[in-house]
Amino acid sequence: MALPASRFQAALRLAGRSWTRPCLAPLRTGASWRAFSASSRWQLHTKEMHEELLSSLKVNQSRLMEDIHYTCQWGTGQKWGKEETETGMSRLALSDADKEARDWFVQTTKALGCHTTVDSMGNIFAIRPGIRNDGPPTFVGSHLDTQPSGGRYDGILGVAAGVEMLKVLADNWVETEYPVGVVNWTNEEGARFPISIVSSGVWAGAIPQETAHNLREVHPGTATMASELARIGYLGETPASFNNMPMAAHFELHIEQGPLLEMANKKIGVVKGVQAYKWLTVNVKGRDTHTGTTDLKSRADALLAASKMVIHSHRLATANGCLASTGILNLKPGSTNTVPGEVSFSLDIRAQKDHTVARMLQHIENDFPKIAAGEDILNSNQDCTKGLPCSITINQDFDSPATLFHPDCIEAVSRAAHSVLGENSKNLLLEMTSGAGHDSVYTSKRCPTSMIFVPCREGVSHNPAEYCKPEDCTLGAQVLLQSVLRFDRMRDERRVTWKQEPYTL
Repeated sequence: MALPASRFQAALRLAGRSWTRPCLAPLRTGASWRAFSASSRWQLHTKEMHEELLSSLKVNQSRLMEDIHYTCQWGTGQKWGKEETETGMSRLALSDADKEARDWFVQTTKALGCHTTVDSMGNIFAIRPGIRNDGPPTFVGSHLDTQPSGGRYDGILGVAAGVEMLKVLADNWVETEYPVGVVNWTNEEGARFPISIVSSGVWAGAIPQETAHNLREVHPGTATMASELARIGYLGETPASFNNMPMAAHFELHIEQGPLLEMANKKIGVVKGVQAYKWLTVNVKGRDTHTGTTDLKSRADALLAASKMVIHSHRLATANGCLASTGILNLKPGSTNTVPGEVSFSLDIRAQKDHTVARMLQHIENDFPKIAAGEDILNSNQDCTKGLPCSITINQDFDSPATLFHPDCIEAVSRAAHSVLGENSKNLLLEMTSGAGHDSVYTSKRCPTSMIFVPCREGVSHNPAEYCKPEDCTLGAQVLLQSVLRFDRMRDERRVTWKQEPYTL
């Protein structure tokens, strides 16, 4: 929201500036920022903002929450409470609901004076010009797509907070030294098209665009990413690449999606990196046979073998200090009176260190074929009849090594958090490693990156009851705003040429 005139003017006097509030009519009618800012009596520049003035810029909590809940009309999911906003979300990437949310994002950012670009993966970049436009923008980014039974905050908070940042800057007539922007990344969740953070991966040059465009939606659909991008009108002409849309930095606000902040009674997580993970698809081949006429020792039961593998993955994860989860399981032929002859299941393995994930994969590749062959490595078959062997293939679908974020971005977030949280900030901050993958994993390969976490109730996410308190959403958005402005000021102070790879400020 715009600052109260008396408070804002007092802060300006400390900076040696005077101010007359300009008319905001051009902004409301959608004129460009440069068009109406040139005629204003005055603009406040980032490099002139001392600590008091910087901290006096405030996020409007009511407006932020209104934007979050307004956008949740598209893809509203399961209801979990009595209030109108107490519902989950089911807004799969490139669905009709996703198109509606995207249209809102484009229209809203354009009205705030941004130039928007849609690339060939449907990523939407909204850029607000700075005083100097000879360097790439500093971006705030997240995603508007959700899980099939997701919530209102995963990804959505980060995009809405970016839009709120633009509104605060416009309200208070702040001009940044360099451009700033907000990006909505496509198919971050990987729920509909089964590679997560795929479009930021294409942007970073880590995933071939052809691979991404040819991804088919999960069963039962047959659409590809390319066909759906074209259908909803978001197959942009700009090639998805960090060369075509460079970034000076990428900051991402996100709910933690875990319980650590809430359990420790902390308000802000300063994220220093993301743990490693791999996605596997395991295919088990047995033999379809009649359940009533085939005795146990004559069965090659693919589902029985697969279930033992899932149990064993949990035991391996426990022994190796990591995580393992199965979220997709398909079997054939799918008849009550037929022994399943084919089973495929997903396996997600994660740990903070790359070598831990590699060790886990080695165990899986060694042990699963033994289980398929009928070996009792679980020591659970003493009272079970041994059947016929099955065959197995293990495919690696996705690999995301452990990520370390850039120290300059971490410093900007940390300083912003201390400023926002005040005197008790040391007791309200927690340095963290993200357990979940985010688009920031890929942006960190091409530009300085960091993340901000806020607590979510009971650590629940990817669930309709996912919830973040309005005051915590606002604190996170406030830290995000300050992080971007501090980084912009840092760029101006250093005046170092930005490079793409390796990058420096």
